[in-house]
Amino acid sequence: MGGQRAAWRTLVVATTVVALAVAGGLLAGRNRWWPFGSSVAAPVSLSGSRATSPGPSAAAPSREPASDPVATAGGRTTRGLVLAPQRTPTVTVAAVGDMACDPGEADYRGGVGTGTRCRQQAVSDLVVARAPDYLLALGDLQYRTGSLAGFRTSYARSYGRLKAVTRPVVGNHEYLTTGAAGYWDYFGTRAGPRGTGWYSFTAGAWHVVALNSNCGEVSCTTGSPQLQWLRADLAAHRARCTIVMWHHPRWSSGSEHGDDPSVAPFVEAAYAAGVDVVLTGHDHDYERFALMRPSGAVDRAKGLRSFVVGTGGRNLRPVGRAPTTEAVSASSFGALFLTLRPTSYSWSFVPAAGGRFTDAGSASCH
Repeated sequence: MGGQRAAWRTLVVATTVVALAVAGGLLAGRNRWWPFGSSVAAPVSLSGSRATSPGPSAAAPSREPASDPVATAGGRTTRGLVLAPQRTPTVTVAAVGDMACDPGEADYRGGVGTGTRCRQQAVSDLVVARAPDYLLALGDLQYRTGSLAGFRTSYARSYGRLKAVTRPVVGNHEYLTTGAAGYWDYFGTRAGPRGTGWYSFTAGAWHVVALNSNCGEVSCTTGSPQLQWLRADLAAHRARCTIVMWHHPRWSSGSEHGDDPSVAPFVEAAYAAGVDVVLTGHDHDYERFALMRPSGAVDRAKGLRSFVVGTGGRNLRPVGRAPTTEAVSASSFGALFLTLRPTSYSWSFVPAAGGRFTDAGSASCH
């Protein structure tokens, strides 16, 4: 009788252990805890002229063991536990340029600005509240000269709160400090290689390319090192969906600057590679164009969707309207928000406090 009881207790204990192990494995799979060892993936950062940036998703390191998972028919198997395949995440980005006033300007007023100037705090508050995965800063980030002192005060107090997720392009005002030194001193490797400024990174399923459109500082011609790098980068990253960003717009109805043919080689290379979206600033307004070819003709099948987003706070200027303009306003400071999905995207211009203009839409990638 005593032997039977001992055998029964052994059976109960063994059954309980097995049940707990199974439950623990299921819980681990659901919550991505790995009780059988762990491996922390080292983040990949901007490096050289081709860059892959981890973004905020890299803040939570992978807890999957390097040797346990085995790919099986689209799923993953670890220690006998079959997990659902990982999906490429949807990513949200904010895009805006022409941002922070010089602290010495009369309208700066401690960073708060006035109703019509130096509104960097209001626009950056909007972006901070929405917590995008990336901030694409479209040039002329710190007026008037892009000095390091300016970046450390005006920009840092406003958009600098998003520095860790910022991917910038260099504007013309940054070059009012020799070699745009303040810009590179402030952003470091986030701004790409010092002195060139072109780089690329991955955002979810999307490939994002940053260019330097200060063509008097670095060449933008078809045979230039920048264009050679751009064509090679786009050929090497055959993503379904791609953004290219720079400061000076090829097309713009802005009263201060307007169209800039010097960046036409950028547009030609982007169109040839099937790029979906072009983001620029420079003119202090918001404008969205129809899908266009490099010639400016509408192409609803393969055309580039171009945005001008110069509404980051400095000031707003009058804007006209071109035949290919689909939305335009110089009435509201604000930012453009893009939701990037694996095969499509949506956009929304959101005004900062006091503004009313909005624009929204969605499209599939080419």
